[in-house]
Amino acid sequence: MKKGIRELCAEAEEIVETWTAEEAQAHLDDEGVVFVDIRDIRELWRDGAIPGAVHAPRGMLEFWVDPDSPYARDVFQSGQRFLFFCAAGQRSALATRSVQEMGLTPVCHMAGGFGAWREAGFPVEPKPRPGQ
Repeated sequence: MKKGIRELCAEAEEIVETWTAEEAQAHLDDEGVVFVDIRDIRELWRDGAIPGAVHAPRGMLEFWVDPDSPYARDVFQSGQRFLFFCAAGQRSALATRSVQEMGLTPVCHMAGGFGAWREAGFPVEPKPRPGQ
């Protein structure tokens, strides 16, 4: 293997802007910042979510961001700042690097991810499975 996940994440961290959970929380009610949760839907069902966050599963993110994709989502064409987060901050570092390379700006990710957010005692809302 030429590069492992540690190296890829370290490289991404050098390139992308990173916010702490505290910095992110200070922008929770900022209409100019879109919180983007890239965790798998089962993680949201199990652990809850940051109130108001947009769910964009990691596997579809680049397709949702690209305005020329048949899967494009309008939210990513809004010109707002996007704060990406996952469970612990690794997937979001890689995702933020990817969308930044695609030309989406301004973007950043949250160090420590949802785990750091929850550990800091910031608001979390349940995300029950459909039908529950």
